Amino acid sequence: MAEVGVIGGTGYTGSEIIRLISTHPNQELVFATSRSKEGERIADHLPNLETFLGDLKFISPEDSFDVDLVYTAVPHTKAMTYVPDFLDRGIKVVDLSADYRLPAQKFEEVYDTPHIAPRNTAVYGLTELNREKVAEADLVANPGCFPTGALLSVLPFLKNKDFARSTELILFDSKTGISGAGASPSKVTHFPNVNGEVTPYSLSSHRHLAEMKMISSAYSKSNKDINIEFTPHIVPIVRGILTTTHMFIDEDSILSKSDIFELYKNYYNSSRFVRIKEDVPSIKSVVGSNFSDIGAFEISKNRIIIISTIDNLVKGAAGQAVQNANLMLGFKEEVGLLSGGMYP
Repeated sequence: MAEVGVIGGTGYTGSEIIRLISTHPNQELVFATSRSKEGERIADHLPNLETFLGDLKFISPEDSFDVDLVYTAVPHTKAMTYVPDFLDRGIKVVDLSADYRLPAQKFEEVYDTPHIAPRNTAVYGLTELNREKVAEADLVANPGCFPTGALLSVLPFLKNKDFARSTELILFDSKTGISGAGASPSKVTHFPNVNGEVTPYSLSSHRHLAEMKMISSAYSKSNKDINIEFTPHIVPIVRGILTTTHMFIDEDSILSKSDIFELYKNYYNSSRFVRIKEDVPSIKSVVGSNFSDIGAFEISKNRIIIISTIDNLVKGAAGQAVQNANLMLGFKEEVGLLSGGMYP
């Protein structure tokens, strides 16, 4: 049994980690931190977990103690104030912020703030891409929710030399539930403003675009730069991301729907949490689970259309973090995560 802690236990991702760990057979939650709720029972704030948490109380981050692994579920720029100390104490870390996803210089450019504690050893924690590296890592940078759904939808193409070379442009169009905005209420998350509306934002400059471009470039088998664009939209649901991926390929490339389907089936054959479907995936099939459904595979002239769905709080955050932690701690990646979606 591995002992773990959560830094930032009252946000949506921190709370979701606590939910997943509360029934985990190989990871035991021994502390969760909250400055605003210090000394209060965790179950009083997460009543859905009353049966599992007993009288465990939130503690101050300064009072955290040595465990095998810590999840840092804090806002961007905050994790870097905690991570170095944990690593120096020999504690493994899965960081759910953006602090270690990008090289320090790129982070400073994208997030417009100095990086006070860069680490060049962080492994990018898209498990299906870096499974072996994650297993050996002391620090894993958990991907953003949008990049998770987007990158999973194109990895088989990018990792195939012939297909990657034929790709000219990739456009990600994502629809996300409002929980992606975090637990703190705002005008954006106010129910009357969200209900019945579809709200595009950061049309060409979302921070996650840098992450998508970096990983696509680093792992593509193409010998040329691939142009990548991304536009997110908020839709009036709580959880889930549906990404419609448009891949524009060389007109000389001859592909069939069955070619693409087989490529994806073969690539994800050993990936427990990616399900390849011939039809269009639904958000409801993955909500509450760590699965990503990928399907459709339509072809229109030189455009390939692929649709992926994830739960932004599970596979897009806490679930993938637990999946990575399982590997870092020597367990099978699926342990504690094998529950289906909450359909309907």
